Amino acid sequence: MFDPAQLAALAAIHRRGTFEAAAADLHVTPSAISQRIKALEEAAGTLLLRRGQPCTATTAGLRLVRHHDEIALLTRQLAEDLPGLAPGPATLRIAVNADSLATWVIPALAATEGLLFHLVIDDQDVSQDWLKRGEVVAAITAHPGPLQGCDTIPLGALRYRATASPGFARCWFPGGPTAEALAHAPALVYSREDRLQHRWTEGLTGRRLTMPAHMLASSQGFVDAALAGLGWGMNPEPLVAAHIAAGRLVDLAPAQPLDVALHWQFTRLAAPTLAPLTQAVRAEAARTLVPAP
Repeated sequence: MFDPAQLAALAAIHRRGTFEAAAADLHVTPSAISQRIKALEEAAGTLLLRRGQPCTATTAGLRLVRHHDEIALLTRQLAEDLPGLAPGPATLRIAVNADSLATWVIPALAATEGLLFHLVIDDQDVSQDWLKRGEVVAAITAHPGPLQGCDTIPLGALRYRATASPGFARCWFPGGPTAEALAHAPALVYSREDRLQHRWTEGLTGRRLTMPAHMLASSQGFVDAALAGLGWGMNPEPLVAAHIAAGRLVDLAPAQPLDVALHWQFTRLAAPTLAPLTQAVRAEAARTLVPAP
C-alpha cells in the first residue's frame, strides 16, 4: 500500500514539471516533496521520475500516477454512497482535440455539474495515446479501439471544409484546387501530427503532395489566418459556415468535405463518475456532428 501523499507528489511533479510547482499545488515545501518522492521510490524499488526540465514520470512512475487517479475516482464514487465523506469535486483529466473544443465540447462540460476538468489538448489522431499511458481517464479520439480496460462510444464526424479568402483563392487557385496549385499554395497546419490537409488533397487529386505550410496551433487562429489570406486550411464547418455564406471565405471544393469520425473513449473504472459527462458529450455531439462515414 503506497502513501497517498507520496502518490500525490509524484502526480503533481509529472503534471507540473518541477518540484517547486508541485509543492505550491500541494501547499507544502519543495523539501517535503523531495522527501516524499525519495520514500516512494524506495518503496517501489525503482526510479519513478526523470529529473530534468521538465521532470517526467518513468513507465513505472506513470503506472503509479494512474493508480493515484484511480484512488481519487474510487473515493469520489464511494462518497456518492456515503455523503459524509465529502471529498469535494473530482478533477478529471481528459484529452480533447482543439477543433472539438472550439466547436462543441465546452457546452457539454458546462452542462455537467460537480466535476472539475483538466483538459489536455492534442490531435484526435494521437489523443488516444494519453489514455493508453494512463495520463487521462477519457479522450475524444479518431481511433475506435478496442483499448484494454476502456469503453468506446461513437459520436459522429466533425465535418471540415477546405477554405481560403476570396483573394487567396483568386491568386493561388485561378483554375481551382488542382494538384499543381496545391503543391505551391501555402497551407495552414495545426501541428506535425496534423494530416487533415494531406488527407483532403489526396482524396481530391489522388496524389500525395508536398505542400508549403504555416504551422499554427489554434482553431480560431486557423479561421483568422484564412480570413486574412495567409493560407488555405481545413476548418471545421461550424466555425466557417457563416463566413462562407457571407462571402468572407471560399469553399475550395464544396462537393469534397472531409468528415473525421470521433469517439468518446474512457476507462471503465471512471465510467460511473463520467456518466453525467458522457451523457452531455453524446447530446452535444448529436447536435453538432454529422453521421460518421
